[in-house]
Amino acid sequence: MTTSETGILISIVIYMIAIIGIGIYYAKKNNDAGDFYLGGRKLGPFVTAMSAEASDMSSYLLMGLPGLAYLSGVCDVFWTIVGLALGTYINWLIVAKRLRRYTAKINAITIPDFFANRYRDKRVLNGIAALIIIIFFVPYTASGFAACGKLFNSLFGINYMTAMIISAIVIIAYTTLGGFLAASTSDFIQSIIMSIALIIVVIFGINSVGGIEQVVTNVKDLPGFLNFNATFDAATGTSSPYGIITIISTLAWGLGYFGMPHILLRFMAIEDENKIKLSRRIASVWVVIAMAIALFIGIMGYSMSKANVIPALEGSATETVIVQIANALSQNGIFFAIIAGVILAGILASTMSTSDSQLLAASSSITENLMDGVFGVKLSDKAKVIVARCSVIVISIIAIFFAADPDSNVFTIVSFAWAGFGATFGPIMLFALFWKRSNKYGAIAGLLSGGVMVFVWKFVIRPLGGAWDIYELLPAFIVACIFIVVVSLLTKAPEQEIIDEFESIKKA
Repeated sequence: MTTSETGILISIVIYMIAIIGIGIYYAKKNNDAGDFYLGGRKLGPFVTAMSAEASDMSSYLLMGLPGLAYLSGVCDVFWTIVGLALGTYINWLIVAKRLRRYTAKINAITIPDFFANRYRDKRVLNGIAALIIIIFFVPYTASGFAACGKLFNSLFGINYMTAMIISAIVIIAYTTLGGFLAASTSDFIQSIIMSIALIIVVIFGINSVGGIEQVVTNVKDLPGFLNFNATFDAATGTSSPYGIITIISTLAWGLGYFGMPHILLRFMAIEDENKIKLSRRIASVWVVIAMAIALFIGIMGYSMSKANVIPALEGSATETVIVQIANALSQNGIFFAIIAGVILAGILASTMSTSDSQLLAASSSITENLMDGVFGVKLSDKAKVIVARCSVIVISIIAIFFAADPDSNVFTIVSFAWAGFGATFGPIMLFALFWKRSNKYGAIAGLLSGGVMVFVWKFVIRPLGGAWDIYELLPAFIVACIFIVVVSLLTKAPEQEIIDEFESIKKA
């Protein structure tokens, strides 16, 4: 093993041991399912903010976004960032506080719980919402496992499947041991590691090509690369227009936040709702800076390839641009190899911080919503925690099979899962919080129509191209909203008890 590989391995091993240690530390603090899934609603404002954004910024922050920028230039990533930044801020602004208050009042510890208790429908809503979480979180989690496999395969030449399984075992270990508190605390630490990684990559990259002016010089003549209304096509060396319909479609990424269970759970878990404003400011600032740097790294990576600092990348290999930069840094001695290891630990952090939250959300759907809510299987608090841990393991094994293809594209998988949650849970979440006339029939119609439309638009309508080439989240979100409103108005109004409960939350 070379000096650079040794240094990198030291950093990664230390990081993994520390993360598992967090799981062991919090293992004894999980006395019941509420502790395991929601941490007893004891998160402070900093941990809430940073763990929410770390669980949001999955492997697409350090792999997907830089890879897309490297491949096609500024435009696509820029409009994605604008949509995500707006979505992040608005979600914190209008959803966080009311959701925290509402879920505490009706004793909901999962998102399906909230829908079921809000509309007084334990079986149907619980069952549909739980199945949606399982359907979309398995591939989402698989994308994280795949990112880990790609990382170790490109670094050490380790077999992709072996590397992916080892990474999955570490994630499973601290998640099953420590539950939500371990996941949130590790996410907070991982957000710091991700930030350090981004800063180091930028400093090294700029210096390696001779300054920021040279970074720009190396890409400025590429057609469409630095434009906001065109993209660069590396295969042909030409630009392609990026019209207003495509921009609106890309901005629609922001709608996904209203339906992301692993982010919404952080809102539910904060200890003091009055500190949500501080969390919102921290989260919004961090996410904008982190994504902007990720975009710049893609540009810088292409410049580094032209300067022969890193190899030229094509196709899905562009998602390893940060790995290649870390590799180049590691060639400068053991100290820089250890620093490179920190960068690569940052990639692991971005992946793990999302995967752990997704595993917990999917596990809660099985134990709390399907077993208890739908099938009426009653378990003791201790038994629920054991079943929850077993569920995490089973879901992880399924995700490993989904991630078996080393050529899978992280950004594409995340994009589809994001649309799935945004179009199903997003509309019902907003109507549940802000429209007292919405009822369980409208909620069910919204969940089903949004989910179906995601698949129909993705695989039937969008391939038609032209004006139909719109990100499936936007039309599916609109269709779900229409169904919720129309079906709610055509069916019986909610009982007075539900109306009174809604009004009490509104006035609090």
